[in-house]
Amino acid sequence: MKIDLTGTTAGEINKALVQGRRAIGTPAVGMVLTLVLVTDEENAYDALKSANDASREHPSRTLVVIKRVSRSPRDRTSSRLDAEVRVGADAGTGETVVLRLYGEVSEHADSVVLPLLLPDAPVVVWWPVNAPLDPAKDPLGALAQRRVTDTYAAEQPVRELSARAEAYTPGDTDLSWTRITPWRSMLAAALDQVVCEVKAVEVEGEEFNPSCELLAMWLADRLDVPVKRSLSAGPGLTGVRMDTSCGPIVLDRADGALATLAIEGQPARAVALKRRDTAELIAEELRRLDPDDTYASALRYGVERLNSGAEAAAPEPVAEAGAEAAKAPAKKAAAKKAPAKKAATK
Repeated sequence: MKIDLTGTTAGEINKALVQGRRAIGTPAVGMVLTLVLVTDEENAYDALKSANDASREHPSRTLVVIKRVSRSPRDRTSSRLDAEVRVGADAGTGETVVLRLYGEVSEHADSVVLPLLLPDAPVVVWWPVNAPLDPAKDPLGALAQRRVTDTYAAEQPVRELSARAEAYTPGDTDLSWTRITPWRSMLAAALDQVVCEVKAVEVEGEEFNPSCELLAMWLADRLDVPVKRSLSAGPGLTGVRMDTSCGPIVLDRADGALATLAIEGQPARAVALKRRDTAELIAEELRRLDPDDTYASALRYGVERLNSGAEAAAPEPVAEAGAEAAKAPAKKAAAKKAPAKKAATK
């Protein structure tokens, strides 16, 4: 069931929600949280579809906030709120309200959203694109217990990770971090099978992929060993190699679906490690509403520290070879001068 409201208010939207629940025969509110989805018109459809799919595991009231761009100065000074209320089959297992904000009201989205939040229920804010640099200080982010961003959608994902580390507040999380949960589980399980010391790690994946950087930072932070970041054609993460005192442990995924885990002294085995869609990622994030300390620790390790550590470990042999090469011409010149000196003494 859909109810369209033009030039409306938060009070009228609440009345429409009650009316819709009664019309489909479910007057009680059975949602467990409020999911506020902040996006633009271009990405609204895909993001809302993912939220509706995730609501089958987490019934929620989904508020989609779309700030419409005003084309003329007159439109910028006027304010209007349009809403589309969806209940029943059109809203997954919860309720959906699509809010389109025009003019000055778009600068006060928190005032529109606040009366529509479920009472005594947690609030999660998700920015599929164009997330603020400091989500906790954003007016909408300040209403939430959890704030979900996605650095993969940023123009400069690796630089965005540094900004996220500087502005981190407990409750922040990133779908680029959620994407590597199966990798972290598989690598931890592999290390549990051996009694060895990890000496070095190599993480292979496509360039400008924040999930690859986060996995490398997590391994460097937890294992306290040098971690090398190497590039591949993708898709996404393609492999991790851990050099241990008992031999290498390799987790390789070339096709984005099926991976091979090889541990020294054991037969190689195939493991399912498919690339997950956004609905699965959001559903995973909604399972926990407490701060993710592991993510915070890996994020604060820093991309700069990771790269500087890899560079510091590699150039030493090259520098020594360069020094020897630089000394070689001097030695040859000295050898040529030696006979001349002997002749002069005679």
